[in-house]
Amino acid sequence: MKKNIWRNAFLALALATSFASCKKELDRTPTNATTADNVYSTPLGYKEALAKVYGAFALTSSVGAGKSDLGGIDAGTSDFMRLYWSVQEWTTEEALCAWNDTDVPDFHNLNWSANNSLLNGLYNRSIYQITVANAFIRESTDDKISSRGLTGADADNVRKYRAEARFIRAYQYWVLMDLFGNPPYVDETTPIGKFFPTQITRAKLFAYIESELKAIDGSLAAPRQNEYGRADQAAAWALLARMYLNAETYLGSGNGRYTDAITYANRVINTGGYTLMSNYRNLFLADNNLNNTETILSINYDATNTQNYGATTYIVNASINADMGPANYGVPNGGWGGNRSTKNLPLLFPDRSGNTDKRAIFYGNNQEITNVNDFTQGIAVTKFKNLTSTGASATSPNGTFVSTDFPLFRLAEMYLIYAEAALRGGTGGNTATALQYVNLLRARAYGNATGNLSSLALSNIIDERGRELYWEGFRRTDLIRFGLFTSGTYLWPWKGGVRDGRGVDSYRTLFPIPNSDITNNPNLTQNTGY
Repeated sequence: MKKNIWRNAFLALALATSFASCKKELDRTPTNATTADNVYSTPLGYKEALAKVYGAFALTSSVGAGKSDLGGIDAGTSDFMRLYWSVQEWTTEEALCAWNDTDVPDFHNLNWSANNSLLNGLYNRSIYQITVANAFIRESTDDKISSRGLTGADADNVRKYRAEARFIRAYQYWVLMDLFGNPPYVDETTPIGKFFPTQITRAKLFAYIESELKAIDGSLAAPRQNEYGRADQAAAWALLARMYLNAETYLGSGNGRYTDAITYANRVINTGGYTLMSNYRNLFLADNNLNNTETILSINYDATNTQNYGATTYIVNASINADMGPANYGVPNGGWGGNRSTKNLPLLFPDRSGNTDKRAIFYGNNQEITNVNDFTQGIAVTKFKNLTSTGASATSPNGTFVSTDFPLFRLAEMYLIYAEAALRGGTGGNTATALQYVNLLRARAYGNATGNLSSLALSNIIDERGRELYWEGFRRTDLIRFGLFTSGTYLWPWKGGVRDGRGVDSYRTLFPIPNSDITNNPNLTQNTGY
């Protein structure tokens, strides 16, 4: 099986009780007979427990009646990446959903409330993974390792696992910081049981994530030296680079960290051992785990062993319908007719024929959307497929599940971070190198130098990020950083619920803390506007 540590994820999920929705507390005492001393008694037990930490990215655990491990959120929609992708893409020009399900139109209309069930699910999914990571970190201290008789290489491995769990926790805190701003905070020292966590400010959370990622640097595996799908030093550097690029969003105007963004992007570029894949399209196919020199860290999916209706199963199926021939995309029984793009995305690619930008992976020509609920209006995005690089269909036991891994970080993003940070005044870089990096991406896209730019401006960067990173969960954050998300200066169809688009209140750059947590935790204050 291709997924390495992920093969143990289902087993690991059974090792500890599922955590309920975080209505009153973030850590809960296990209620089954499996104790920590049983789980962590052997080196294999520690690795299986680490698999649970990773598995919380990709798996949902049904507890009956269609409910998931989030205590009332449907298991089919509660996968982390499905929720994260949706709020990052539906709120922008890159994706419009034809489904009129409860709370879905709120994202296109930019008018969600603190009772939105999908926001509640994402918030709790991130906190759930933090909770699972905290449990592992708590049980992998040097004292715990020693008390369980682990020595030598076994003890060293557990210390590496602990650093990985701290990385995953830092990543999820970054997600909460980016989306919700000021979430509640818990770590491995937080009391277990009935406890109301305090709220942490965005600035303090930024400093915490930064300190965590730097603290674990020496304990993580060197770049490309870990098992596929597990975090290494380059993953931590990539997250730091991404966070520093957005520092003015998180810390306020005038608090840019562009020099630091260049420093950490450079670490990945120059010492990570990564190279661009020669074929852009292969990055989003079912065998993208094989010989992949570009992806730094992925969330791994396997149609046979890690089945759910989230992430790439969702992305592939929701982007096609029956008329498009689902078998052509590796899901013969799939095709849900949900997500497509507004015209703004394909218009980033001026010409979709001949020797032009091969990153434009679309279907159809009906760019105008007069009816949001008609999937055939708009351009279908077929970037992700359940096909291999040879064109063969990957295994899909029910004809719907997908084995394509989702890239959380890849080298192309680091090139674009370097370029933008240099243009925004960061030191340690230069515009000539920035232009070189952007043109490396364009040369791959065109197959030659015909698409190369002769100069570079910030407007080129936001457009190039749209061409290179579309449908990878970046666009909301990018538009906020460029001041284009809520303003009336950049419009797309149905932005703000109006066919031609409109600006909305600036407080929409943050999502609300779910009312369920506000109501039950007296330590929390709601974000402005909600």
